[in-house]
Order: sequence, then structure tokens, then C-alpha cells
Amino acid sequence: MQPYRPGALRKGFNLIASAVAGAGLPVGVWRLATQGRRTGLRRTTPVRLVSLDGKRWLVAPYGHVAWVHNARATGEVEVARGRRRERCRIREASVVESGRVLQRYVRLAPVVLPYFEAGLLSPPEAFEREAGDHPVFELLPLE
Repeated sequence: MQPYRPGALRKGFNLIASAVAGAGLPVGVWRLATQGRRTGLRRTTPVRLVSLDGKRWLVAPYGHVAWVHNARATGEVEVARGRRRERCRIREASVVESGRVLQRYVRLAPVVLPYFEAGLLSPPEAFEREAGDHPVFELLPLE
């Protein structure tokens, strides 16, 4: 598994994906916003949400990146696509839940496979072993 270090190409892709999400185009990309845990500033990044068993999941395929730390610190995130914005509470998934969600995620976005030891055809148990390296959060409505 290689570490995530976004180069110029990835940063350019993220800018384009954020613009696509902002335009509301139905390509599966959402814009995630978190509040910076140190600065308090709003931070955004493009993400792909996973729907599984009637629940929506937010996946950190590149590991414990800044948005993960920010989301954990506040317990809330905002996801947006076009004019649709949703503020959500987050709940960290169990290892078993994470395995199934991660397995589905890599099938939706195989570009992240270099960051996983499990392969495209691996069973959920292989992804469960990676749950600690790829945080998964359930999105819940704010009450």
C-alpha cells in the first residue's frame, strides 16, 4: 500500500471534481466540507459517497487525511452537490461495516486500489483487516 501524497495531477483533478460537484453534475462526486480543527476555517474536498443497505457512507480511501481529523473533532460534516447541501452527524463504522463499505468503494472507484492491500475481487474480510487504515463514517441527519 502506498502512502497518499497528492501531486500536481491529483490536486488538479480535485479542483475539477470540486467544480463538477459544485455544478451538480450527476457523476457521483460530492463536495465535503469540514471545519478546520485548529484554524476553524472551512475546508472542502471532493468525495464519493457509498450507498449500502439503505445507509450513506463517507470513506477515507487515502487514510487518516486532514478531513478525517476535522470530521472526528467536530462530529459533523457537510456534503454538497450543486444547490443541494446537507449537514450531517457522523458515526464511525464498525470493522465489519467498514469491510463491506470499503469493498463496495473500491468497485465504484478502482483508482484507489494502490492504497489498499485488498484487491478488487477480495472478500469483505480482507477489507475488514484494512478498516483501521481507511476510516468509514455513516452519514446521519442532524437532530
